Amino acid sequence: QVQLVESGGGLVQAGGSLRLSCAASGRTFSSYAMGWFRQAPGKEREFVAAISWSGGSTYYADSVKGRFTISRDNAKNTVYLQMNSLKPEDTAVYYCAAAVNLVPPYEYDYWGQGTQVTVSS
Repeated sequence: QVQLVESGGGLVQAGGSLRLSCAASGRTFSSYAMGWFRQAPGKEREFVAAISWSGGSTYYADSVKGRFTISRDNAKNTVYLQMNSLKPEDTAVYYCAAAVNLVPPYEYDYWGQGTQVTVSS
């Protein structure tokens, strides 16, 4: 089992940047593919980005491609989401998640509590 704790959210102006972090407990972090999701008020949760267990493969939603970068440091049990050129429509609660299966499509078994990102216009 793994526990996930997100951090790094906050308020930023449009065009700005934020870096989210997700710290995982447990010694088997490198066994999990990791993903970031978000949920805006009144909307369903949506996929943002994912990264394979080794970091060798990454996947992005079209809405964030070219602006967001997912990465991981298995030595630190942490996955990151670098968000650049933020837009007001990026405002949401961002969640990280861990998937046990190693090959896409990933099935996410563990979720963090979320961190709020607010982008002002």
